[in-house]
Amino acid sequence: MSSFPVHPTTRFGLWLSLMLLVQLLSGKLLVLAFVLMPLLGVKVLKRGGRLIWRARWLLLSLFLILAWGTAGDPVWNGVASPTLEGLTAASIQLGRLSLVLVAVAAFLESMPLADLLTATHFMLGPLRRFGFDPDRGVVRLMLVLRYVETLPRPRDWRSLLNVPTSNASELVEVRHQPMHAQDYVLAFACVAALVFVGTR
Repeated sequence: MSSFPVHPTTRFGLWLSLMLLVQLLSGKLLVLAFVLMPLLGVKVLKRGGRLIWRARWLLLSLFLILAWGTAGDPVWNGVASPTLEGLTAASIQLGRLSLVLVAVAAFLESMPLADLLTATHFMLGPLRRFGFDPDRGVVRLMLVLRYVETLPRPRDWRSLLNVPTSNASELVEVRHQPMHAQDYVLAFACVAALVFVGTR
C-alpha cells in the first residue's frame, strides 16, 4: 500500500502539472529549482543523472541550434559566433529539460509500478467511448517501461531487432480505488495554479 494518502491518478496529474510548470520557469526561479534539487535525495539525483546522460546528444543539439540559430547580438566578432540571445535561450531550455528529466526520475522512484498502472488505467477509462481498451494500454505501458529499464546498450541499432521474445505468461493486476474529496481538492488547486501562473 502506498504511503501517500491520495489516489494514484491525483499524483500522476500533479506530476503532469509539474511538467507544465517547469516550462514556465526562467531566471531566478530556474536557478532556485536547481539549488533545491538535492532535497530530492541521492537515488533520484543518480537516476536523473543517468537520464540526462542518455539524452546528452539531444541536449547538445538543442544547445547548438538555439545558440547559433537565434538572431541577436554576437558574442564575439566573427562568422561562427553565437548570439547572446541564443545562449540565453539555450541555457533556459536546457535547464528546463534537465529539470523535467530529474522530475521523471523522482516520479519513477516514488511511484510504484502498480500505482502507475492504476493511474493510467483510470485516466484512459473515458477513451472506451472511442473504442480504446484501457486494459491493453496498461499492459503496453508496463511492457514499454520494463523494456526501457532492461534495454542493453547495443553498438549497432540492428541488434535491437534481435531481442528475443518471451512466451511466459504474466498476470497484470490493476487496483480499482475510489477518488476521495482530497483528490478533487488537489486537482482543482493544481488547475487553478496552472491558470494563475500561465496568465501572469
